[in-house]
Amino acid sequence: MTSEKAAEGMSGQDNVLVCDVLVIGSGAGGLATAVTAAHHGLKVILAEKDNQLGGTTAWSGGWLWIPRNPLALEAGIVEDEDAPLQYLRSETGNRANDPRVSAFLANGPEMVSFFRDHTEMEWLPGNSIPDFHETPGSAKGGRSVTAAPYDGRKLGNWIEKLKPPLDIVSLAGMGIASGSDLGHFFNARRNPKSALHVFRRLARHGLDLLMHRRGMHLVNGNALVARLLRTAIDLDVTILPGHPAERILRTYDRVTGAICGGVEIHARRGVVLATGGFPHDSKRHGEMFEHVNEESSHHSAASASNTGDGLRLGESAGGTVSQDFFHAGAWSPVSLVPRKDGTTGNFPHLVERAKPGFIAVGPDGRRFVNEADSYHDFMSALFAAYPGATSPHAWLIADHAAQRRFGLGWAKPFPFPLGPYRACGYLKSGDSPQALARETGLPAETLAETIARFNFHAEKGEDPDFMRGRSAYNRIQGDPGNQPNPSLRPLEEGPLHAVRIVPGSLGTFAGLQTDECARVLEGNGKPIAGLFAAGNDMTSIFGGNYPAGGITLGPAMTFGYIAARVLAELPVTGVTACCVPQKATDEETMNDAVL
Repeated sequence: MTSEKAAEGMSGQDNVLVCDVLVIGSGAGGLATAVTAAHHGLKVILAEKDNQLGGTTAWSGGWLWIPRNPLALEAGIVEDEDAPLQYLRSETGNRANDPRVSAFLANGPEMVSFFRDHTEMEWLPGNSIPDFHETPGSAKGGRSVTAAPYDGRKLGNWIEKLKPPLDIVSLAGMGIASGSDLGHFFNARRNPKSALHVFRRLARHGLDLLMHRRGMHLVNGNALVARLLRTAIDLDVTILPGHPAERILRTYDRVTGAICGGVEIHARRGVVLATGGFPHDSKRHGEMFEHVNEESSHHSAASASNTGDGLRLGESAGGTVSQDFFHAGAWSPVSLVPRKDGTTGNFPHLVERAKPGFIAVGPDGRRFVNEADSYHDFMSALFAAYPGATSPHAWLIADHAAQRRFGLGWAKPFPFPLGPYRACGYLKSGDSPQALARETGLPAETLAETIARFNFHAEKGEDPDFMRGRSAYNRIQGDPGNQPNPSLRPLEEGPLHAVRIVPGSLGTFAGLQTDECARVLEGNGKPIAGLFAAGNDMTSIFGGNYPAGGITLGPAMTFGYIAARVLAELPVTGVTACCVPQKATDEETMNDAVL
């Protein structure tokens, strides 16, 4: 059965399929597994719960953290082999001794080369992107890669199955790439070259909407998924959108398939779980997120279909979920967006916080964080500043000039009018700190004092309270044209604007315990025959720490690549523990027991 026929839906009699490898989930981890396995001659079926493909990856920035990757080496960035491990020891302590860490560092660059040489993938380097923290072993760049923009028309009819960019973040469904593309949008009113770039991008997107009903210039995670998807189709991977995994199939002590969307899928070599973790599993939130209580819930910006299915399937087969994490989630500040249909969207604040003209305060009206630090550090600081808060939240504030240039969450910059954002209650505004305090419920005197102190030091490009703008990461996130500190200037031009920030995430860190071969482990540490995990279904190799951007997709694709090599009976660089999996016969797979 071809991928195209499978995607059109299966008839009632087509309720049994047999393959070598069953992959459950269509994000970067699942697609990387499927493509690698198919390239090595295995028959692969990929089942996806959602009717559209790509999961949270399709909404993401699409960056992968891969130290010592070939693009960096080709650019002359050659770092000591031990430097990435030294950095991870600085960030994660003895968790850096996890054998999976060395497997990731050894196989990540190999994975990048494999996809560049054998698939539709074209990588772009992130050689100027620094690590989040400046601890021993950190780098100022050379550890990041992302997919190059892609023409969606190359997917043919499959473009309809690709999840579009997140609507509340994108511009009428148009993705904007980080780096120079985004910089042109910020500078469109200041630079004729940028204005021309923006005009061309908008014109092309408008034409795409007329002709294809969606954008065709794919960037970020959308481009990453599209390139992997195009290769999977070309390699005859059978792709089944709208087929949620319901139960695992076993023969004796071996996993040999699963029931997905009512279809029995028998896998001779194994099953790979890559369903995106549990960012929307409220039950597990209550068990693992300290900030979740009767008055405060969690608001993830990840795909709504990521509800912990892979973790439950793994547990049903004897796997265990890690509980000893520094943080169980990849935290992100989120604001709640009211939709016309009565639902609420979750806007992740990843960009504007570090720009000049912004400040964040807690419910007491005081600063609690370096606003230009990473999204994960921002929320970690909020939890630490207000321990035990029944409803942890903050306010992100911008002066008028900053909002008009950079936007403020869902409230888009010029030329979009601010009235609709105010009318629905999303955006609060005031002509002075005292007026803004009345709108937000913040203590007026404290807020005025906080902004006055911030402005006094920001005028000189300084932040003695939180050292904003000191680190390379802070500076690259700011505005290079703003000197002496790219991240700091006083909040001067009224009115002031604010949005309420609540606890959210980009995904989860706690997952199924696995070994360096991506095999799911029982509680006694023994691998479960025929069961693998990748992406956020696999417990993070960083132990709940967030050392750099791209530490989700980098390991996701690397361990998908490793799992596929193990399933194809190929050696894995630097790893001797990956024994050849015992293949189940067709007769054995057809005698599975349903778990």
